Amino acid sequence: MSKSRSAARLAACQALYQHEMEGTPLASLLHEFHQHRLGATIEDATYADAEVDFFNDVVKGAIARRDEIDTLITARLAEGWSFERLDRLLRQILRAGSYELLARNDIPVGSIINEYLDVADAFFGKKEKSFINGLLDGIAKDARAQLLR
Repeated sequence: MSKSRSAARLAACQALYQHEMEGTPLASLLHEFHQHRLGATIEDATYADAEVDFFNDVVKGAIARRDEIDTLITARLAEGWSFERLDRLLRQILRAGSYELLARNDIPVGSIINEYLDVADAFFGKKEKSFINGLLDGIAKDARAQLLR
C-alpha cells in the first residue's frame, strides 16, 4: 500500500475519533483535516501527505454506515461485552476497517486488515491488535460472502 493511503487511514481514524468525542459536523471535520492535518507540520511533527479522496471516502462512509457497521462489530463481540465498553479509538479503527471491508472491493482483504493493524500498532499492544485482527477477519468473511450472493 502507498504511504499516502496509510496516512489517510490513520487520519480517518483520528477524524472519526474527533467526530465521536466532539460531535464535529462532517463538513467542518473534513475541512479541518484538509486544511490543518493532512500533510501539515504540527509541533515539529510532519504528517504524511494523505490521499485526500480516499480519506474522505473512509470518513464519510464510516459515518454514513455507522449503525450497520456497529451492528456487525457488536455481533462479533464475546458474550457480556458491549460495543460501548471498547476503547474509543479502538472503535474507530474497527469502524474504518469495517467500512473498507464492506465498501471497497477494489482493495484486498489482507491489505485492509494489515493496514489497520499498522494503525493499531501506533496506539495499542499485542492483545488489542490480535482482537482487531480477529474481528476484522470475521467481518471480512461476512462482507465478502454477501458480495458473492
